[in-house]
Amino acid sequence: MIAQRPVLGVIACNREIESQAAQAVMTRYLVSAVKYADAAALLIPAMPELMHAKEVAPRLDGILLTGTPSNLDPKRYGELVDDAPGPFDPARDEMTAHLIEAMLDLGKPVFGICRGFQELNVAFGGTLRRDMAENPDLIPHHAPSDQTFAEYFAHVHPVKLVQDGVLERAYGQDNLDVVSVHYQGVDRIGQGLTVEATAPDGVVEAISANINGGQVLAVQWHPEWRASENPQSQKFFELLGRALRREPLVQT
Repeated sequence: MIAQRPVLGVIACNREIESQAAQAVMTRYLVSAVKYADAAALLIPAMPELMHAKEVAPRLDGILLTGTPSNLDPKRYGELVDDAPGPFDPARDEMTAHLIEAMLDLGKPVFGICRGFQELNVAFGGTLRRDMAENPDLIPHHAPSDQTFAEYFAHVHPVKLVQDGVLERAYGQDNLDVVSVHYQGVDRIGQGLTVEATAPDGVVEAISANINGGQVLAVQWHPEWRASENPQSQKFFELLGRALRREPLVQT
């Protein structure tokens, strides 16, 4: 008999593959989540014109909002600007906004990575900053744009875990070295979110909340990158597995 594992919904993105429109998720997110959260996974198309989040939310045990090359449209957080850097994926913006609302209304967990972290901050009323590539007051959060894809994901910096936070208690230490690949980040933190980690320049790197019994946890960094080689990265997905099973993230 096949074991009935919890079912994790993973948001897809609108991509173009060989001139064809496609719904896509990078395999590394799926492998890391299925393996280390010990869950089954279903892809959720970013097609809000054809389906609504409320149709699928009751059938899922939780969702994972992944990273992707696209950026949120600043209009989503109230900034009407014409020169914001893309690319954009407005269908994903809309689908994830509805998914977050639907899942939290049901008290189900929502985890996020990179763009997913930013989407959660915006869903809670927060805003994003778009100056992280050129601001001299910040540490580099992304490798130089002329480097290779592999070099992007070799870019690491430390983060400080907030004392007595979910992550600090789960990891049993107060700092991590994380893979950092982002040009945008949190500006104003969303209402009701707790800061879980910060970069040396003070930029928020992880957030958490518990809404109606559903755990929210998101990180700006990339734990899915070569997770098989990094037990600390695996821990993030183990926490996801615990949340899907409605288990406490940290033993008291």
